[in-house]
Amino acid sequence: MIKIAYHPIYAHPLPEGHRFPMVKYELIPAQLLHEGTIEASNLFAPKPTQEENIISVHEKAYWEQLRKLTLPYQEQRRIGFPLDTQLVEREIRIAQGTIDGAIYAQKNGIAFNVAGGTHHAGSNWGEGFCLLNDQAIAASYLLRNGLAKRVLIVDLDVHQGNGTAEIFQNEDRVFTFSMHGDKNFPFRKEKSDLDIPLSDGTQDQEFLSVLSENLPAIIRKHNPDFVFYLSGVDILESDKLGKLALSKSACKQRDQIVFETCFRLGLPVQVSMGGGYSEDIKIIVDAHCNTFRTAFDLFG
Repeated sequence: MIKIAYHPIYAHPLPEGHRFPMVKYELIPAQLLHEGTIEASNLFAPKPTQEENIISVHEKAYWEQLRKLTLPYQEQRRIGFPLDTQLVEREIRIAQGTIDGAIYAQKNGIAFNVAGGTHHAGSNWGEGFCLLNDQAIAASYLLRNGLAKRVLIVDLDVHQGNGTAEIFQNEDRVFTFSMHGDKNFPFRKEKSDLDIPLSDGTQDQEFLSVLSENLPAIIRKHNPDFVFYLSGVDILESDKLGKLALSKSACKQRDQIVFETCFRLGLPVQVSMGGGYSEDIKIIVDAHCNTFRTAFDLFG
């Protein structure tokens, strides 16, 4: 059975005026249940992760500032919203959901986290709505516990996975691959193992061709035994924070390329949702749900 991490705290409300669309985290599982793509038994509620998992990739001093809510104001501004205890608990539950999902994926081929994809969080900073890097924490967990030998992180959010790149810059067992808008946030990029910056207005055919060419080559070169996939839908033309111009159909084809490649090669894959900031929440939810639908058609 395909398992999906979800907890009500994922939709923790932010102070008025903050534009991060937290409501999508309630709407995605609700829509999937309503249409019959999933059943309640597919969902599981992750517990808070252990501190040892967090500090395997984040500096302990940074984690202590988060835990004690003492992160300096300027650092909170860099994250994009003020800290509170529920936001920190939200992040540590998301991290555990991705760890659990990785373990489930090794049994069932694929697993999801309704949230996650917090790829801007580096070893000692938070940024861009990201406090703790869930896929980095989970990748470290697999490696430390002998559950994987080589990991590939495929980041297809419109924003570069700068935090992930920084965390694993000296870790040969993890290959970081990021396709992103060249002129998009973050404006100071880190160096992934492979970065493919895309021009403003990049459309369907170019994006899909670049992905189809590079993903199999990366897998041949790195020979991973586990894949993490960040499936942000902020690559859509309708996205107000992204500068690419993909259709919803191409976004779904992107997911198909990743999933079919992993399925064909027998590579387990954990999927975190990443960003999506279209004005119309229905577009965001439907595009994210397409990722689940595509996987269930193949792995289900």
